[in-house]
Amino acid sequence: MEKTEPGVVMWFCGLPGSGKSTISKIVFNLLQSKSRYTFSYISMDEIRPKIFPEPKYDDSERDAAYRAFVLLGSNLASNGINVILDGTGHKVVWRNFARSECERFIEIYLRCPIELCIRRETKRMGKGDVRSKLYLDALKRLETGEKIQGLGKMPGVDEPFEESTNPEITVDSSRPPQEVAEDVMSQLSRLAPSIFQKG
Repeated sequence: MEKTEPGVVMWFCGLPGSGKSTISKIVFNLLQSKSRYTFSYISMDEIRPKIFPEPKYDDSERDAAYRAFVLLGSNLASNGINVILDGTGHKVVWRNFARSECERFIEIYLRCPIELCIRRETKRMGKGDVRSKLYLDALKRLETGEKIQGLGKMPGVDEPFEESTNPEITVDSSRPPQEVAEDVMSQLSRLAPSIFQKG
């Protein structure tokens, strides 16, 4: 029996407001239109409430959530499905875990100035279980010491985004999303040309 070639796991990571969801969804749609292979899209914002219906956003819960996030992507990839992961992933240890679990892994880091991330995230309306104005609440807490229910450590305010030393793809996501997505597609075609094969 012929062994199934593992899929490619592509993790779009970066600060909240860096454009991860918008850009990764554009890339997902482009890949689906240009390839004969199957692609799956996994959003941390969508799976977290299913794993933790009443999330605390503390360190241990985040570790568990990212472990489940990575293992879901890895399991799909082991069955030949290409996977796009959309999640902040601000700690190197989580992305290194993905790199160790996924046979074919591409980290796509969306680098964006924190000031622009704050402006974008502040304008975003909360959808479903995703709250909005995270940065403003975190900055208020930092200034006043006020406890804010349901707000854990905020990447970019309470703790940094830990940049990898060797992400496969780094893009400036302060540009228009379509332009960034096309840049990512160009680099993916070089790093993983097989996923672009037409049937």
